[in-house]
Amino acid sequence: MDQQTPPAEPGFRESVDIMFNRAVKLMDLSPGLEEKIRICNATYVVRFGVRLRGAIHTFTGYRSVHSEHMEPVKGGIRYALSVHQDEVEALAALMTYKCALVDAPFGGSKGGLCIDPRAWDEHELEQITRRFAYELIKRDLINPAQNVPAPDMGTGEREMAWIADQYKRMNTTDINGSACVTGKPINAGGIQGRTEATGRGVQYALREFFRHPEDIAKANLSGKLAGKRVIVQGLGNVGYHAAKFLSEEDNAIVTGIIERDGSLYAEAGLDVEDVKKWIATHGGVANYPHATHDADGAALLEHECDILIPAALEGVINMTNADRIKAPLIIEAANGPTTAGADEVLRKKGVVIIPDMYANAGGVTVSYFEWVKNLSHIRFGRMQRRAEEARHELIVAELERLDEMLEHRWSMTPNFKEKYLRGADELELVRSGLDDTMRTAYQAMRDVWHSRDDVPDLRTAAYLVSIRKVADSYRAKGL
Repeated sequence: MDQQTPPAEPGFRESVDIMFNRAVKLMDLSPGLEEKIRICNATYVVRFGVRLRGAIHTFTGYRSVHSEHMEPVKGGIRYALSVHQDEVEALAALMTYKCALVDAPFGGSKGGLCIDPRAWDEHELEQITRRFAYELIKRDLINPAQNVPAPDMGTGEREMAWIADQYKRMNTTDINGSACVTGKPINAGGIQGRTEATGRGVQYALREFFRHPEDIAKANLSGKLAGKRVIVQGLGNVGYHAAKFLSEEDNAIVTGIIERDGSLYAEAGLDVEDVKKWIATHGGVANYPHATHDADGAALLEHECDILIPAALEGVINMTNADRIKAPLIIEAANGPTTAGADEVLRKKGVVIIPDMYANAGGVTVSYFEWVKNLSHIRFGRMQRRAEEARHELIVAELERLDEMLEHRWSMTPNFKEKYLRGADELELVRSGLDDTMRTAYQAMRDVWHSRDDVPDLRTAAYLVSIRKVADSYRAKGL
């Protein structure tokens, strides 16, 4: 599916540094402060053994802390054979900028374990996860007040529940123990809407983009989000939810899906839910009966569409294919899907890229809400929901009284009473908070994008906004 990045092209970490340097050239930072923001504070490498299948297996894990301008630091833990120190440090840097951009009060961190999670059964994965967590917890690299992981590629609710339980076993008197990780199951201190949060954030980001005719025109598009042709690369948690919400709620047309074993294409649109079920049953998209399958999945990245959503691995859009990308608008649901070289090629072509540090920030935003919920020890809406309904009841009762006085010469819209009386539950509050976050962050980016002639794209604008906030935090600390 993914093409090899040419040897001469910068790697992921170098790409992040290049984009950072491009932004700070436009800022008035002292060399010392610039260096402090750019470098990774610390990376812990752990190698631990677990007895499995009658033998001791040694695993290598990482936890990188990029910036502690705010604490705790925040960032997911991924399980993949491709995990290495440079990747983890680059992802930690992106987390710093991402949290600053969306005003989540965290520094940036990231973790990874070099493992193929599909090679081990559930009980074995639990043993491995608990031992990895043990190594990090005893060094305060998992702690509600210092370092708070979350799910990433290869991990999910299950792994976060194991980590939270391991923390509580080792810190039996910490009343805030549930806040040591986010992305937990609902029955283990999680929050409604966290699983689909990153995909939902991609949807809200596109909705906000299409509210601004000037921005739509910059991408050589017109009209609304409805009817736009979308190609999604990667139908994992993020890609699946983004594609599902865009097609079902915004009437976009998902014409293409790229997976490990190739791609599917249907000009009239794909049923995302049906494709997801097929993958779950058959292990891939091959032989799916309602679309054209191509074993060379990466080729579909270059197909005509209105919106391209890379939602899996970094570096899938690189110097080998950038000049053939036809999508006028790319929204980066994955971390680092576009290399620095490809980014330059695409900018010169006039392609608008909604950058990863903003586009996939829905996950950390709702993680922030979950962390707050765990620290407050009460679910959102529990205190105010019924009071809100009672106030609404007063208004509806008064409208009904007036209706009777006027001898029913007017009436309320059908279902108005039912909808108006219902107070917001936790899921609705989470979605409201996420929507507000994505709107506010986009407006901060576009204000810079449109107000400065030396800011050619949204990525540079995003870096400028986030680096300025990090710099302000360090200055407030006396640096």
